[in-house]
Amino acid sequence: MAPAGAFRHLTLALGAAVAALGSLLFIAWKIYFRGTGTGASWAGWWERELRELREQQSRDPPDGTLDWRQVLILGLDGAGKSSVLHYICSETAKERIAPTQGFNSAQLYTERLEMDLLEVGGSQNLRAYWPHYLSQAHVLVFVVDSVDRSRLLTARQELHALLAEEPRLPLVVLANKQDKSNALSVAELHDELALHTLSGQREFFLLPTSATWASLSTATSVLRVKSLLVTLLSQP
Repeated sequence: MAPAGAFRHLTLALGAAVAALGSLLFIAWKIYFRGTGTGASWAGWWERELRELREQQSRDPPDGTLDWRQVLILGLDGAGKSSVLHYICSETAKERIAPTQGFNSAQLYTERLEMDLLEVGGSQNLRAYWPHYLSQAHVLVFVVDSVDRSRLLTARQELHALLAEEPRLPLVVLANKQDKSNALSVAELHDELALHTLSGQREFFLLPTSATWASLSTATSVLRVKSLLVTLLSQP
């Protein structure tokens, strides 16, 4: 009889594969149905924000279409990716945001732009699937826990492995949890993540962030990330 530990590892692996397959199918579904008027009613915390953003649009392009862009949000588990996604898309207070077990997705609209924001879980079982999402991405957002010193080496290795797959993909690194007293500074994280080795051909940004309700009015607000993404993706 196989030991209990073997069954546990098999279960985790199968769960990761199912989650990854589901998110890949979701991407394919989005690409196939984009522009056809077909879609699902995505219940969730971003619905009110999306409705408000649509109402704020002053005018559409002459042909009535929006340029589509995808933002891929990655990072180790516990880095705060789900919180970043929440506060980019919705300026509403939330006491607790559950960790991502598979993937989360949201949409933002500007006058001429439709942005799909796809967050993939950062557990060890899911990281092997990260490279599969790069080909459709227009910007990679990599979230780092500025307090978790013990896993900075892992974060650096995972980040550079992704960058090797897509040498020209624009990169936004978020030094998250800057509201914590023991958080590493942006300069320290720049060194720890070996960001000085990045090619000059890649657009690259390193921002301090605090993905909390209280921080939305501070210099580390994730709303700065939202503005940066709109600027980057609006470029011809």
